[in-house]
Amino acid sequence: MEAPRIHTTVLLNEAVDALFSDGGTPFAAAAQATYVDATFGRGGHSRLILSRLDADGRLIAFDRDPEAVAQAALIDDARFSIRHEGFSNLGVLAAGSVGGILMDLGVSSPQIDSPERGFSFRFEGPLDMRMDTTRGESVAQWLETAEINQITEVIREYGEERFAGAIAKAIVARRQERGAISTTSELAQLVADTVKTREPGQNPATRTFQAFRIFINAELEELQQALEASLEVLEPGGRVAVISFHSLEDRIVKQFIAKHSKDEYDRRAPFAAPKVMKLKALGRIKPSAEEVAANPRSRSAILRVAQRMPA
Repeated sequence: MEAPRIHTTVLLNEAVDALFSDGGTPFAAAAQATYVDATFGRGGHSRLILSRLDADGRLIAFDRDPEAVAQAALIDDARFSIRHEGFSNLGVLAAGSVGGILMDLGVSSPQIDSPERGFSFRFEGPLDMRMDTTRGESVAQWLETAEINQITEVIREYGEERFAGAIAKAIVARRQERGAISTTSELAQLVADTVKTREPGQNPATRTFQAFRIFINAELEELQQALEASLEVLEPGGRVAVISFHSLEDRIVKQFIAKHSKDEYDRRAPFAAPKVMKLKALGRIKPSAEEVAANPRSRSAILRVAQRMPA
C-alpha cells in the first residue's frame, strides 16, 4: 500500500498575501481585522493568517470534517475559533464584519489517503466520501437505490465523463446481480471494466470518483452559497480569495467575480442609474513550477482574488 502523504498547503503564501497586502504593501488596519478560513483542512492557511494578526485581529474557521475540527482544537490561540459546519453558513457572521475570506476547495491529503474515508480508488475502503462523517448519506448508501438516470446525470455533470451512461448501467446491473457496490475497489474495477479508453496516465475511475464526491457533499452548491454570502459579510475593501482544483469549481468562481465586477443596468428602466459593481477582480495566480515539482497535487490549482467595493 502506498504510504499516506503529509498534507502540503497549496499556494500558501500567495493566498494569504492576497488577503493582507497589495503589491507587497500591507493594508491599513489589516492586522486588526477579522478573517475567515472557510475550509480549515489541516490549518496551513489558518496558521499563517494568525501569524499576520496582532492582538486585536481575529480568525474564524469553518470545516465540516470532524477530523479537521479536532486538528483545529490543537490551536491554543484566543484569537482563533472553529465552527463545525460547512462554509455555506458564512452568512451567520455579521454583515460587513470580515476583512478577508479564504476558500481552499481542495480535498486534504489526509482525507484522500485515509482508506476508511473512501475518497480514493488507490486504497481499499468503504465507499463513503462524506466530508462530514457524522451526518448524511454515503456514496454506497446512495447507490443502493439510485436510478440509472440519476447516476448518469451525476457522473456526466460532476465528472464530465463521456461514458457516464455506460458506467451507470453497469452499476445498476451489478446491484441487481450481486448487490450494491460498497467498496472503493469494487467501484474502481467496475469502471475500469466499463471504460475501455482513457487519457494517458489517468485512472479510468478518476472522473467517476470526483463526480460522486462532489455530489454526495453538494460541493458546488456549498461554493455558490458561500460566494453569495461573502458579498454580505465582507467589509468595503475586504477580499475574497478562492483556490479551486477543477474546472467546475473554477468556472463558478470566475463567473461569480465577473458578474459582480461590472455595473448592472436595469433594461426595464434604461435611464435609471446602474447598480454599482460589488467586486473588483484582482486577477488569478497559479502555482509556480517549483511548487508543482514539490507537490504534484497543486498542478491544477487556480487562485482567484476579488475585492469588495463600497456599497
